[in-house]
Amino acid sequence: MKGVDPAAPVPIAMVDDDPLYRELVARVLIGHGFAVHEFCDGKTFLDAVQGLAVRLVLLDWTMPAMSGLEVLRTLRQRQVAIPVVLLTGRCHVACELAALRSGAIDFVSKARGIEVLAPRLRRLITRPCERPEPVCNGDLVSHPGMWRAQWRGHDVGLTVSEYKVVSRLVAGSGEPVTFRAIYDEVHYPGFHGGSGANGYEVNVRAIMKKIRRKFAAIDPGFNAIRSIKNVGYLWTGMPHKQAVASPVQTSDDLEQQAEVAAPPISTLRP
Repeated sequence: MKGVDPAAPVPIAMVDDDPLYRELVARVLIGHGFAVHEFCDGKTFLDAVQGLAVRLVLLDWTMPAMSGLEVLRTLRQRQVAIPVVLLTGRCHVACELAALRSGAIDFVSKARGIEVLAPRLRRLITRPCERPEPVCNGDLVSHPGMWRAQWRGHDVGLTVSEYKVVSRLVAGSGEPVTFRAIYDEVHYPGFHGGSGANGYEVNVRAIMKKIRRKFAAIDPGFNAIRSIKNVGYLWTGMPHKQAVASPVQTSDDLEQQAEVAAPPISTLRP
């Protein structure tokens, strides 16, 4: 941002009715280079938002009187365009979709931990620039400036992290993307999670299952994401007119569908 010291703390707002949790999160984020403006409820925040100069709002879902989702919708009705991240213990897909379709740019579970939240917020805050044009890849239309994806004319409801994963797969130009590369896309290079040296693969499979479910909710015949045994995933694309898949292909067991043979390691991207 022009005229702003890049070394200065990044101003954000945090709205949460739990004072102890709010203080704890604010302390950790301050240690990671953020300046945190704290608010105890949605009304107090909405009364002050016009005078705030913040880059992002971290908004708790469950608050008395006015929920985080209601605060978000009020912001958008007032045409306040500050990016909003919903912070919540609600992990159901329906809640996630409600947040994203109401204008949130991401949906973060409190169970993920505060140390994960800081680098995630860093990646969401980008310098203002001219919004890129939508990118078409067959039936998939990506909106880079909004972290949104449409499949056959319908919003998929991806989180920012899920959007980045899908974009990485599509950018692979038909080459597999490794488990490690996908995990780095969700977090940051070198982040370690799960149990054991390759424990992150379990987390990646869970992420891919959620992504597939969201596409399948729109298109029961969706099979553009292929599993590559012991390697990762591949975006294959689909013909515009695709026959509807059998119930086996569209069930919650998508991860267990037949995996294609892995290509030579020399052809893989990191």
